Amino acid sequence: MNPTPQAEAAPDHRPGQLAMGIGALVVAAVLAYGATAIPSDAGYAGVGPDFLPWVVSAALAICGVMLIWEVRTGGYRHMEEPSGAPRGDWRALAWVSAGVLLNAALITTIGFILSCALCFALAVRGLRASEGKPIGDLRQSVKDAVTGIVIAAPVYWLFTKLLAVNLPGLTASGWI
Repeated sequence: MNPTPQAEAAPDHRPGQLAMGIGALVVAAVLAYGATAIPSDAGYAGVGPDFLPWVVSAALAICGVMLIWEVRTGGYRHMEEPSGAPRGDWRALAWVSAGVLLNAALITTIGFILSCALCFALAVRGLRASEGKPIGDLRQSVKDAVTGIVIAAPVYWLFTKLLAVNLPGLTASGWI
């Protein structure tokens, strides 16, 4: 039995779908409000520093309108059923969140490299937990921390030595 075009256009959507469109419009409005505080003096090639925030807020507003239109005309009709577990993995989220929050809290105390390595180690632990794998013992934690250092150190040196961007370091030498 084929549905009629009118039955297909009937509102058949989840409440979260409409919230996504409205949320996109709200974020676009907040970005646009923030863009009003940026000076519009034309810089290189006649483009001022406020140009990109206005472009992003306009694009996000268009996306929000399109999302709301899609919901009002029948919902996300071609959306696949979500994969994965029916509920979020709060333990995994806690590990990843702890990594990000500790990175933000400790970056000026222990430096960029060590705080990013800690963030990496905790995030990897959370991702393992989300896959149902063992999160690891002390040996695995040390491996994760060393891997985080191996990733963060070149990034730190690239930004501080090559690009002259000041990132918090552990020592005054600028190498750690």
